[in-house]
Amino acid sequence: MSQVQTVKPVEAAAAPRASDAFALKLTSSELATTMSHFHRAEIARMAGWRDRLDRTSNWAITVVAAMLSVSLSTPSAHHGVLLFAMLLITLLLWIEARRYRFFDVYRARVRQFERYYFAQIFSPQPDYASNWLAIVGEGLRSPRFLISQRAALVRRLRRNYIFMYTILTLAWVLKITTPSLQREGSPIGFGASFLDAARVAQLGAVPGIYVVCLVGLLYVGMLAAAFLISSDEGELSHGTVHV
Repeated sequence: MSQVQTVKPVEAAAAPRASDAFALKLTSSELATTMSHFHRAEIARMAGWRDRLDRTSNWAITVVAAMLSVSLSTPSAHHGVLLFAMLLITLLLWIEARRYRFFDVYRARVRQFERYYFAQIFSPQPDYASNWLAIVGEGLRSPRFLISQRAALVRRLRRNYIFMYTILTLAWVLKITTPSLQREGSPIGFGASFLDAARVAQLGAVPGIYVVCLVGLLYVGMLAAAFLISSDEGELSHGTVHV
């Protein structure tokens, strides 16, 4: 026998809560005051995450400067110090991309106020995104990231970290190809071949040719990620001003 399914009657809409009724009774001046305080609070949160982004970038720059000083200051310093610096700034890049996702949420809210509220006051346009407050409200009820971790990684790599990788890679090449920066007895000179430089690049039990190929692939991959892979720009990231 077929099973009979009973259809439940549609429930009536719930009555407005006290907070909803209060919001509907706000005067224009009260609404403007509420929005100005909320806008100021979102700017403070955005500035806080912006400061955390800058701190991570400053840590990465400090790591690069310190490792360059250690590696290039004396011939006895191992070239692996620069490879270790690449690993460190890769970790910092991952941390900064995670922080950037949080920053992007609050930046988007501030941009909503600038585009749909203040811009409408200074330069009104008829019926321009009239539902933007509802979008802000839903974002407050269910906060979510606006860009992926991959997109954040690509964006921060393109803006800051690709230059640090370039500096470290050039310094590493200088370290393994310059006689005055090598230990005594290193099989390399001004007329040395690529294989001689690869032998100097040996890292423990790993042959130098493998290390050179790995570093080259890493840098090419970083260049491709920074300039060839299109990143999701996220919501409300229009215009020529970016961070």
